[in-house]
Amino acid sequence: MKTLYNKYDKKKIAALPRVLFEGRIFILQTEKEADKAVEYLLTQRVLGVDTETRPSFQKGRVNKVALLQVSTTDTCFLFRLNRMGVTPSIARLFQDEHTVKVGLSLKDDFSSLRRRGSLNPQRIVELQDFVKEFGIEDQSLQKLYANIFGQKISKGQQLTNWEADVLTESQQLYAATDAWACVRIYQELLALRENNAYRLEIMPESEKV
Repeated sequence: MKTLYNKYDKKKIAALPRVLFEGRIFILQTEKEADKAVEYLLTQRVLGVDTETRPSFQKGRVNKVALLQVSTTDTCFLFRLNRMGVTPSIARLFQDEHTVKVGLSLKDDFSSLRRRGSLNPQRIVELQDFVKEFGIEDQSLQKLYANIFGQKISKGQQLTNWEADVLTESQQLYAATDAWACVRIYQELLALRENNAYRLEIMPESEKV
């Protein structure tokens, strides 16, 4: 029986062991590479989705999304959108009605993606809504992962240059971990619900952060 909390204490996250994606990572820079990756992804039942954008430190300026991460449980594809845009195959992946696409704050992600190309997403699971069915009130990926798995997702690479000529290993792992974590959270919660294998603990107001 797993204990879930309606609110996870943020102060406890720093002491948790760090988790990183340990599967295969493929970096895609051309439309042809994207087409091949999408053919594989369309054979999967559930995919985790996330995006990264080069931070802007200039008031009023917002950069276009640079990277799209799409992950299975063991393989993550990093689509370098700053080089290829939203290709027809990427649009087809999101429009496919058989593959479930899971993510966090997807409304914002899709708004950013549409600045790169046309998109009509289907079969979408927004984790911020899905976790509410379990009584979980947290909305951030870091808190959700800590709550469900007792591990910490580092956010250290978030404000790095996602349009760099070469993505560092740290950037690749950060990007892949975020997309993969969405798949893990979704599948774990489904399993817990199916097996009635969790209990919800309500945290005292003084411990909610």
